Amino acid sequence: MSIAGNPKKLAQDISEGYFMVTPPLLKKYTPADLKIIVTNIGIVARELRQEVIPQDDIMSIKARNMRLSRLNQAEVVIQAYCKKHKFPL
Repeated sequence: MSIAGNPKKLAQDISEGYFMVTPPLLKKYTPADLKIIVTNIGIVARELRQEVIPQDDIMSIKARNMRLSRLNQAEVVIQAYCKKHKFPL
């Protein structure tokens, strides 16, 4: 099954916590789709790191770090799934 909608929006939804990446969910995607998702996760993570947040705004820093953590976890899950199924990434 191909990616429904914009892959960048999917990566943003992952970062916001609206979409969780699990191995059973990844079965419906082709290796090319998984590569596109990982690429867009990297793009969204780069955009998050570029945001300038004041040092005294603790809640915003915490929210950004949580979004980066979700993206990192999703990327690790996809990479492990691809390695297990011998998909090139």
